[in-house]
Amino acid sequence: MTDDPAASALAAWLERIEAMHPTEIELGLERIRQVASRLGVSTMPVPVITVAGTNGKGSTLRLMQVLAERHGRRVCLYTSPHLHRFNERVRLPDGLASDQQLCEAFEQVEQARQDISLTYFEFSTLAALWLFRQSGADLVLLEVGLGGRLDAVNIVDPDVAVVTSVGLDHQDWLGETREAIAGEKCGIARSGKPLVFGEADWPQNLPELAGQYAAVPVFAGRDFRLAQQGVTLCDGRDLAFPDRVVLGRDNLATACQALSLAGVQVDTADCQAVAEVTLFGRCEFRQVQGRACWFDVGHNLPAVARFLQMLPPCEGARHLVFGMMADKPIDDVVALFTGQPVSWHLAAPAIARAAPATRLAAALPEQASCRQYASVREALQGALNAAQADDQVLIFGSFYTVAEARGEQGG
Repeated sequence: MTDDPAASALAAWLERIEAMHPTEIELGLERIRQVASRLGVSTMPVPVITVAGTNGKGSTLRLMQVLAERHGRRVCLYTSPHLHRFNERVRLPDGLASDQQLCEAFEQVEQARQDISLTYFEFSTLAALWLFRQSGADLVLLEVGLGGRLDAVNIVDPDVAVVTSVGLDHQDWLGETREAIAGEKCGIARSGKPLVFGEADWPQNLPELAGQYAAVPVFAGRDFRLAQQGVTLCDGRDLAFPDRVVLGRDNLATACQALSLAGVQVDTADCQAVAEVTLFGRCEFRQVQGRACWFDVGHNLPAVARFLQMLPPCEGARHLVFGMMADKPIDDVVALFTGQPVSWHLAAPAIARAAPATRLAAALPEQASCRQYASVREALQGALNAAQADDQVLIFGSFYTVAEARGEQGG
């Protein structure tokens, strides 16, 4: 336990709200809308951009934040989950919310909820919105936690709704097809407001969904286009892009288009300036004990495939520190490495939903080089010990895997 009273108070609040609701997830907006009305956070006094999507949400939001701040905007940003500290979820114009600010916001939510039970995410979302209304911000950026239509952040009407991508993930909650999942994610759209879709490969029902919500469709590959030289926005403006953007050229294109629709007119100089912007755990490079390591939180098949595409060529072998949740496509992810010179260092993150190392090992080819460890930190050390100068160490499969591997190196 920390000696810092504010940190101790925040830890107590987080323990309390985690135990408050009988289930971790309960989709639906009736309960949270009641509390939001009492708190006065159902609307924001400044433009709001809400971002949903299977992959790319965090990177697109990070790029929007930096681009908007380059134009003098005071930005609030709500994201989830966090890697090391809860405060990472709530960014105010002057930096991450402090422990004291979060405790004050939690107290306000507690008073407003009365006898209404809220999930951890609902309670957190209301606290963030309360802080945002007090912050003097010019722009609010909200990340959907799960789906969109029934997610807690959808109590606020966005001026621009963004769906970065649609893939097969969380099927138990969102549906078994891309079209069904798109229906949930596009539920953040609003009548007469732009709906930006960031993937050029649309689900077949996307135009129908835009019509269902009477939204203004702004779709990648049709209304704005990413090419080798850069992006052409829906208003016809051309922005030149660098050859490489750490967080993805497609995410940058989506960020530029969404900001433009919200009144922030970015230019080519802005796009060049954010090429090297990074985000914890998104193809994140770090030197650890003299070895080249990349950390990535991707936890579904498209995300891991993208991580591999973003990596620089490897002159040696790759050492894979791998931990994944039991309900994720472990076998399909392992198959991405077929025929590559890799060794596997397997461990289960310290969470009940994690697949045991034995389950991960069962997915590997019979002759695969493999070791199992009692913890992610031990698996990372094993990979570092095995790696040579020209090798790469990849840490991936879950937010929890990356968080444990980064440990005290985080920030």
